[in-house]
Amino acid sequence: MRHIKGLFAKKRTRPVVPEDVRVYAIGDIHGCLVELDGLLAKIVEDAADFDGERQLVFLGDYVDRGPDSKGVLDRLLALPAGFKPHYILGNHDQILLDFLDNPFLFRDWRDYGGRETLMSYGVTPPRFDREEAYSKARDALQSVMPQSHLDLLGSLQYSVTIGSYYFVHAGVRPGVALDRQAPEDLLWIRDEFLLSNVDYGVVVVHGHTPMEEPIKLANRISVDTGAYATGRLTAAVLEGTQCRFLSTK
Repeated sequence: MRHIKGLFAKKRTRPVVPEDVRVYAIGDIHGCLVELDGLLAKIVEDAADFDGERQLVFLGDYVDRGPDSKGVLDRLLALPAGFKPHYILGNHDQILLDFLDNPFLFRDWRDYGGRETLMSYGVTPPRFDREEAYSKARDALQSVMPQSHLDLLGSLQYSVTIGSYYFVHAGVRPGVALDRQAPEDLLWIRDEFLLSNVDYGVVVVHGHTPMEEPIKLANRISVDTGAYATGRLTAAVLEGTQCRFLSTK
């Protein structure tokens, strides 16, 4: 009986991007400009033989941890010609924005890449746990951050849908409709999402949780390969019903 039921079980529809579109979904960059430039060079080479629309989806966490958050934001504003970009908001990007509003959050941010991000802009991180030191660092950062960086960070999206793929930073909460997801989950969720085999009606493409290799499952694709620690920055290449990967290592 179980075998007979299995013959009639609903099969997942193969995900697809629109015709004549190729998508490159890039995982967490975390201030790693060298790796970003290396991956973009591979993407340009890979896309040279494609005559359709070429789209870049950046899955968030552009800043923190790595040595050149400023350089990464500069590069995101000066991408290779011929690509349509989409920029997703990551939890580390949100923390940077929160610090600009409330400098006392540096107590939480400093050990998660805050020091490295300040230094990439030439700002000396606070040495002592004093509120006036946090305010001074915030004011210094605001004075040197280009307005174009602030505009980019302020324009980041929680998610983007292209064809049968839903692009987001961390993931989604199973059992909640995609259009009712809480921003906190889109930025932070881990185990509840990673351990679920729920069919969301789309394939979720995400970063946030570093893995040794990119992961392709029936309901999600993970492309965070821990660039700041491994030197490996990864992109999922989506075309038609196919998925493959490019990496700096």
